[in-house]
Amino acid sequence: MIRNEICTVVEQKEIAEHIYELTLKGELTAEMKEPGQFVHIKVTDMAAPLLRRPISICRINQERRTFTMIYRAEGDGTKLLAKKTSGEGIDILGPLGNGFPVEEASVGQTALLVGGGIGVPPLYELANRLVARGVKVITVLGFQTASVAFYEEKFAAIGDVYVATVDGTYGTQGFVTDVIAQKGLDFDVMYSCGPTPMLKNLEKSFPDKKVFISLEERMGCGIGACFACVCHTAEDPTGFSYKKVCTDGPVFKAGEVVI
Repeated sequence: MIRNEICTVVEQKEIAEHIYELTLKGELTAEMKEPGQFVHIKVTDMAAPLLRRPISICRINQERRTFTMIYRAEGDGTKLLAKKTSGEGIDILGPLGNGFPVEEASVGQTALLVGGGIGVPPLYELANRLVARGVKVITVLGFQTASVAFYEEKFAAIGDVYVATVDGTYGTQGFVTDVIAQKGLDFDVMYSCGPTPMLKNLEKSFPDKKVFISLEERMGCGIGACFACVCHTAEDPTGFSYKKVCTDGPVFKAGEVVI
């Protein structure tokens, strides 16, 4: 069930260049059932910025009623959010969307998690759920440069981790697809989140594999009313058949929508 609640800041810190980890406490945490869902954040009580900001959920702690998000402070809204300190309240709408289907990976199978940039965070809750299910997890993380890399050690505590940077300042130089090819990584199910070019390459590279992608789109309402985040379905790529990223997604099976 979707709730609107003023959640309390437990902690906020910068974990990489312009990358912030924000932990909030609120009763709506009880509704967070799936890894890969997101919340819609109103960053200020002022008139501007008008629209809420969609931010994916990185980690859920039901016992403490807390949830953690990671975001990049680059626009006016997220820069305001980065100024929030412990004890302050933030207007949260959520949880929203359909998350990753954990049940698609069976006990004893291998799941390959592929994250690019700010698409990495939702994979962390997913990784923990998969390991608890008895699934082997391998993670490939892609970043532009070393200064914006984060959470390698968190994923390393769960399973094997490989890192790529575009400029070669950390890990393998290149893209996540280069790492997968060079290391010969095999898997039963892939879960991925990141920039559209990365998702397109993964979809193209593994047409015969079970692959799930989480799309990053600009949103207006977050609840399916405004049609700001629609994408064509693969079965009708130029017609009038659409999926809403905010309510039908953000997670889709590869090949289900046009990206």
